[in-house]
Amino acid sequence: MLWACVLLPQLALDGVLRRLPDPGAPLALVGGPAQLRTLQAVNAAAADAGLRAGMRLTAAHLLLRDFAMVEHDPQAEPRLQRFLAAWAYRHSSLVSAQWPGSIVLEVRGSFRLLGPWPRIERRLREELAMLGFAHRIALAPTPRAAHVFAGLQDGLALPNPGAMAGMLDRVPVRHARLPDDAGTRLHRMGVRDLRALRGLPRDAVRRRFGLPVLEHLDRLYGEADDPLAYYAPPDHFDARVELGYEVESHMALLFPLRRLIGDLCTCLSVRDGGVQRFVLRLEHEAGHTDVAVGLLAAEREPAMLFEVTRSRLERVRIERPVVAMRLMARELPPFVPAVRDLFDTRSQQQLPWPQLRERLRARLGDDAVHRVAPAGDPRPERAWRRVSGDDARIGQAPARPPRPGWLLAQPVPLRDPHLRIVSGPERLESGWWDGGDARRDYYVIETSQGQRAWAFAPPGEQGGWMLHGWFA
Repeated sequence: MLWACVLLPQLALDGVLRRLPDPGAPLALVGGPAQLRTLQAVNAAAADAGLRAGMRLTAAHLLLRDFAMVEHDPQAEPRLQRFLAAWAYRHSSLVSAQWPGSIVLEVRGSFRLLGPWPRIERRLREELAMLGFAHRIALAPTPRAAHVFAGLQDGLALPNPGAMAGMLDRVPVRHARLPDDAGTRLHRMGVRDLRALRGLPRDAVRRRFGLPVLEHLDRLYGEADDPLAYYAPPDHFDARVELGYEVESHMALLFPLRRLIGDLCTCLSVRDGGVQRFVLRLEHEAGHTDVAVGLLAAEREPAMLFEVTRSRLERVRIERPVVAMRLMARELPPFVPAVRDLFDTRSQQQLPWPQLRERLRARLGDDAVHRVAPAGDPRPERAWRRVSGDDARIGQAPARPPRPGWLLAQPVPLRDPHLRIVSGPERLESGWWDGGDARRDYYVIETSQGQRAWAFAPPGEQGGWMLHGWFA
């Protein structure tokens, strides 16, 4: 086996920066009691101004007067770590988020599908940069060794067990991720690296530092199995973004919305599934507003889902300031991609029909776009019926004479002294059983302006024309 470790040195800070339109402005995560506020993490711009993690807030204001402050959420890191474990599940079936601030995944089993390690590493880095997370990556035959190497040097890859063991022997004990404070205690005793530690009698080490130190060493060098807690993807999606300020316009909600939709699509690609219904919740200081999004078929294209959700959101009136956004998808059905020809002749600027349909539904309303199917009633106004969804099977329409492409909602008088009958009559007698009795003679007529019309007259007559439709 070969294990890759993705170390996330500023996970909580990245979770805040990735939802801001301008992540380059000075910013710090602040925590602690009201009388002793301290900086938990700072971004690069704040660090350039002299701010450091652990600094008192009062001292930070002396160095930099104006910088953004966000309350540190201790639950943010585990939540983001689970999200990144779901992302890593795209690249390997063995993923663990057992150690805080890092993800380990077995990659040898993915070589045949994704290519050699340099290609996989490049792909991991590109996707992490797109998601907005700083990272360090290392490769080793054991997950603990990869975890240690990622903290020592970014990009270190030692796939050979012998080279791994030689490198581990030179690792300082303070950087070997030994349990509790064993690394610091050993360093104070004069034990500088793992080679010296392994040269000590095991019984003495066990009595002085406990059995977990020996177990860690055995698993680090691959001399014992390492029972990791593997990640299993959930059957739903639920993500929340705190805005940090009050928002009263739709435009300011689009950036965090794009992030939420991107996270949703990442989750969908992990499961090889789609989403057909989800809820975007706008949270206020008191209460919330739900924006329901329903699609006719399961989709997972980020651009299309964002445009549909954006259109639904713009139709909602924001009566109270929004302080947070939450996206919930309880059902994630399988995704069946649309069938495409190998040599697709469509223009690149042309939207596929599913995306165009959902955009029209979002703009015009759910009832404005629908499928139609033939009905058994010969009356033109009742010859068709609406069909919901894409799964319903539509049979062949019964054989009838030509019908117009544009049928008027109600017939209107047709007054033209120079009409010419092209074909007809087609007699229609129906509806006596439901009170809508209809007895008409339909004709295809050409008007004086050359238009083709579909009109009817009382049976046996050729006057008093009523226009019912137009031919293209």
